Amino acid sequence: MIDKHKVVSLHYRLTRNNVDGELIEETFNSEPLTFIYGVGAMIPKFEQEITGLKLNDGFAFKIEASEAYGEFDAAAVVDLSADIFKFEGKIDETSIFVGAIVPMKNADGHRIDGKVIELTDTIVKMDFNHPLAGQDLFFTGELVDLRDASAEEIAHGHVHHHGHHHHHEEGHQCTGNCANH
Repeated sequence: MIDKHKVVSLHYRLTRNNVDGELIEETFNSEPLTFIYGVGAMIPKFEQEITGLKLNDGFAFKIEASEAYGEFDAAAVVDLSADIFKFEGKIDETSIFVGAIVPMKNADGHRIDGKVIELTDTIVKMDFNHPLAGQDLFFTGELVDLRDASAEEIAHGHVHHHGHHHHHEEGHQCTGNCANH
């Protein structure tokens, strides 16, 4: 049964609001999502919902925005001086355009992704909300593998694949990790 320090592998479909909602992402036909249960890698509500599942059990549940990626925060939409993005007096329009996701650093030096939502000669308006902020998420899927985590995996807080460390780039959107923080 799913319990603390179990390595959980599951396939899921993530849709907006309900089971028939717009598909956000799914793992079927690719690698399952694999994580150590109970070490804080996942949205807490996601872990609560799958507690006690057994191998091959299915699941279907909704997570309200407030318990997923939070409500949309208007304060995270900011106007930045276009000068920041200019090189030799011009904005590089191959990387800065409406809809572009641009890696930035915040005041603490952490990488955060901003989405360009408006451009003028003087201002680049960016939205630093998580892409799923303000969204109710609906997960359906099944548990496909369950094993005990090794002591090393527990110490490191993540699953090891074939002896290699498996690092995912911080800040990439949804490459099979939508349920992660």
